[in-house]
Amino acid sequence: MAENNFPPLPGFIPLKPCFYQNFDEIPEQHQSMCKKLYHLWIFHCVTLAVNLVGCMAWMFAGGGVTNFGMALMWVILFTPCSYVCWFRPIYKAFMTDSSFNFMAFFFVFMAQVFISVIQAIGIPGWGVCGWLGTITFFGTSIFASIIMLIPTLMFTAMACFSFIALTQVHNFYRGSGGSMSKAQEEWTSGAWKSPVVQQAAQQAALGAMTGAMQGSPTTQHATAGEQQYSHAPPSYDYDNQM
Repeated sequence: MAENNFPPLPGFIPLKPCFYQNFDEIPEQHQSMCKKLYHLWIFHCVTLAVNLVGCMAWMFAGGGVTNFGMALMWVILFTPCSYVCWFRPIYKAFMTDSSFNFMAFFFVFMAQVFISVIQAIGIPGWGVCGWLGTITFFGTSIFASIIMLIPTLMFTAMACFSFIALTQVHNFYRGSGGSMSKAQEEWTSGAWKSPVVQQAAQQAALGAMTGAMQGSPTTQHATAGEQQYSHAPPSYDYDNQM
């Protein structure tokens, strides 16, 4: 089994990576979409960090400490949670063609889209700058409001990109024949969490394909022809004839 390599941590930190991530293990036709979702996750983390800076400027300009504390909580909790709860499922879904992981991604990422819209709106006291908080604070401090405008635009872009990504993945999944019933079958059988079962299924499919090729009508016809013309040569007793 490959050694975990994500997140990449400096050697002096007494912690080790928790996950193994290698886009080469994903089928080539899915790598582009999976990398886009990974970049979307990175953009989400950067947006939360920039929002922390915006809430700090908001606090120093007289906006209160509540928003800064909540923004800090957003960074600490939602950076790892977003990776575990929606990026890892879609990573494993593309890698193993798992309907259960696709469904897990859809349910969590729909919540992610909703949260991104709320963050873009910017309800005061929620730890996000957003449009409401930024526009209403222009009368108090223009400089702080300009800083707050940056994460506001990033939250808006995140909401739009997330909706587009959700639509694209859903269209791909439905187009490939995926359904809720297929995910339920995986959940019931436990195949969604068993690499051994997944590997056995792949080997069984490969064996069935090989057997079908070997037992094709063309091969059988050739074999019958060889048997027809493989009789022993006739023997002639010349002594008796003489």
